Amino acid sequence: MTLRTRVGLAGGLVVLLALAVASLVVYPAVQSIMRQQVDASLKQSISEGDSLARQLKQKVAESGDKIPIDEPVELGSMLVQFVGGPVYPGSNQAFVEITQRDADVANGTQPAYFQDTTYNGVEYRLLTSGMGKPPGGLMRVAQRQDDQTAILASLAALLVALTLGGGLVAAVTARLAARRVLRPVQQLTRTVEHITATHDLTAPVDHLTGRDEIGHLGQAFAAMTTALDASMRTQRQLVADASHELRTPLTSLTTNLELLADGDGLRAPEAPALVQDAIGQARELRSLINNLVDLARYGKNTARTEDTRLDLVAKTVIAKAATRTSAPRFTSALTPCLVHVDPDAIERAIGNLVDNAVKWSPPDGEITITVTDGEFSITDEGPGIPAADLPFVFDRFYRSTQARSMPGSGLGLAIVRQVVETHGGQVAAEPLDHGLRMRFHLPVVPD
Repeated sequence: MTLRTRVGLAGGLVVLLALAVASLVVYPAVQSIMRQQVDASLKQSISEGDSLARQLKQKVAESGDKIPIDEPVELGSMLVQFVGGPVYPGSNQAFVEITQRDADVANGTQPAYFQDTTYNGVEYRLLTSGMGKPPGGLMRVAQRQDDQTAILASLAALLVALTLGGGLVAAVTARLAARRVLRPVQQLTRTVEHITATHDLTAPVDHLTGRDEIGHLGQAFAAMTTALDASMRTQRQLVADASHELRTPLTSLTTNLELLADGDGLRAPEAPALVQDAIGQARELRSLINNLVDLARYGKNTARTEDTRLDLVAKTVIAKAATRTSAPRFTSALTPCLVHVDPDAIERAIGNLVDNAVKWSPPDGEITITVTDGEFSITDEGPGIPAADLPFVFDRFYRSTQARSMPGSGLGLAIVRQVVETHGGQVAAEPLDHGLRMRFHLPVVPD
């Protein structure tokens, strides 16, 4: 069963139930109103007892027949009966049998009352009331019910027809409306099937532009495919760049090993240099692989986050870097600062910035590090970065012309940006007259 059919059936069922409930309310209400009208008419007739008595006498006179006064007489659509006293149960058999309740009404111990009865095969609504001062007789006024019964039967048939017809019309209308409303969903389905078959994430979803929920669904799907396409492009680019960067050290390492394995390679005078070069290439490969692992590790979801003192993390990294034999001088101004981050990831990011500054600083240079109000800043006295390279320093595998002769994979600063942005921060590089300042800012934990 299609969704359109289910929506149509649901709409028809809702309308059917609503009309059925309305019919169950309307029919008893109309029946009650008609009953009240009949009862009011009978009460009015009872209150006009003298007039009815005159009409009865006139009818007897006109007919010339002798009609017992205690037998019911038709006056228009009503039957009228006067029962003289004393009244006791079973004292009159001409109309409805006299009961004890009737005797109590005649004696004044019970009020007038209504009842439904059948006389000569016709249904009547009967009102029995006392007549004269108690103990006295009875006055009975009855009105035919067949007209009301016919009206109520017609009303019941009409309500049933309206309920069934309304449910059917609602079901058909709901299905047609669902077909129109769900047309964009069908188009979206075809787009998804096209993407599944062709893997083309650039397929347009511009036909879902409304402001309703379906329009929002189309916009969200378009945003998802765009983000997924960008992610796949980035992944392919990363694989291509990594392959390119791995090719050079692998080629050099393979060449050195082949030379060492050729004949008396290990006893050749250049063997120690070849071994050292192979070890260097292996270390470069290990560094590149570690950086690639870090790029994958510090993605959108970090392993853990906690409140961390940024100044203490920076102090730890500076202490490790200062132990290097070729390290320049470090000057620091670290103000206590609390951020909510993954401490290992932030330590790696700060370590990469420090390593970059150490690599480019002259042996007698000075590196200045500051931490204040969620911002880490590091300034070196190296050659700086050309203006043309500045927008790309944090890109993966990007290395400026002057950096290509230096060791490194071009992933250190990319890891810094990915770690900082994952934690909701921003990174920046500022060229100076003598050197370079790199900094990042993280949201501070409120006091």
